[in-house]
Amino acid sequence: MDCIQSTPFFYLCTLYSIMKQELSTIPGPIGVFDSGYGGLTILSKIREALPQYDYIYLGDNARTPYGTRSFEIVYEFTLQAVTKLFEMGCHLVILACNTASAKALRSIQMNDLPGMDPARRVLGVIRPTVECIGSITHSRHVGILATAGTIKSESYPLEIHKLFPDIQVQGEACPLWVPLVENNEAEGDGTDYFIRKYIDELLSKDEYIDTVILGCTHYPLLLPKIQKYMPAGITTVAQGELVADSLKDYLRRHPEMDNKCTKTGNCAYYTTEAEEKFIESASTFLNKEVTVQRIEL
Repeated sequence: MDCIQSTPFFYLCTLYSIMKQELSTIPGPIGVFDSGYGGLTILSKIREALPQYDYIYLGDNARTPYGTRSFEIVYEFTLQAVTKLFEMGCHLVILACNTASAKALRSIQMNDLPGMDPARRVLGVIRPTVECIGSITHSRHVGILATAGTIKSESYPLEIHKLFPDIQVQGEACPLWVPLVENNEAEGDGTDYFIRKYIDELLSKDEYIDTVILGCTHYPLLLPKIQKYMPAGITTVAQGELVADSLKDYLRRHPEMDNKCTKTGNCAYYTTEAEEKFIESASTFLNKEVTVQRIEL
């Protein structure tokens, strides 16, 4: 053992261990990840609630959408993004993507974080959305409008029933809503048909629904039309403010994590797609132009 410990290899391993430990204590920005552009609606609300923090937004726009991909591929892609954000100095990463939260979050939290760095954290958007539902619905009948991947995962019914076993949940996939948003058709006349179509299909499954969750970060851009065709008496729940409030509460309850987050009010944007494409599409979600850098995962 003494011979092994005296080798250069041992000293290199020791030095690497010390450097890794030191790097894990250096404060960094909060990472926000989405497979596309919808996560920008989450980031916008988070920055409104917590403007003093620094952020890195990473969009895997070259491989979007995630909603139609398998659990295995979504997990693989999401883990790559989380790893990249950790390498960029983030101690806390928000999966601002319902599909990633549904298909990858639990596996990353349970299987990967302990080996990568047990002090870092990855949070999703489904749990914060669900936590408020019990105080909103009176009929105890709730509907979910989301991508096919999120509906198929049954993540919303599972999370709702953990907290509110008495609530009945129905879901409806809206496969055309995201393409409509990303092709700048959110306000187009033809979009009305597909808004009304999926709302009607959801409500036909349960006439007692009084609360509908928009389970996709793109859908707030469709909110004016959604509210137009949503019957009176039904509450429509978007995610942005709920996630922002939940993150604010999380940092208050975990001062050790708050101390690892830098606070100069800056935000950097990264994409796996061409920069000009991201800038063009991001302006739809943020109503302003941003500077972005292309990276590979």
